[in-house]
Amino acid sequence: MFEHITKIRVRYGETDQMGYMYYGNYAEFYEVGRVENAPKPRLNLQRMEQSGIMMPVLELKCKYLKPALYDEEISVKVIMDKMPGIRIHFRYELNNEKGELINQGETLLVFINMKTNRPCLPPQDFIDKLVPFFEVILV
Repeated sequence: MFEHITKIRVRYGETDQMGYMYYGNYAEFYEVGRVENAPKPRLNLQRMEQSGIMMPVLELKCKYLKPALYDEEISVKVIMDKMPGIRIHFRYELNNEKGELINQGETLLVFINMKTNRPCLPPQDFIDKLVPFFEVILV
């Protein structure tokens, strides 16, 4: 299993008049967490696209439990439970500064060959970076 946490502060422009983060911005927080999954296996989307593979989102699920508030630092936990094939599934848990779970989400993306516009397997270098997170160690 792969997990990574990214911290993002809620900016004024991302909130409504109540100081609550606008509901549409949660998907952007998911994306930042997904792309910033550093240091490894850093999902370098630009390099992947240069190699001819893109990753559009097929599905997005979002469950709001409590509001994210203006100027609050949000921890975005990204979880990948299994190795990707043609599709890659991410789960997200957002926690506020108090450590309270405020939002849960999921995205399902697909690897697409940009020349054929058809689903394909992920690049081998990407898979190679993920393997250590999913290897089962038998004792």
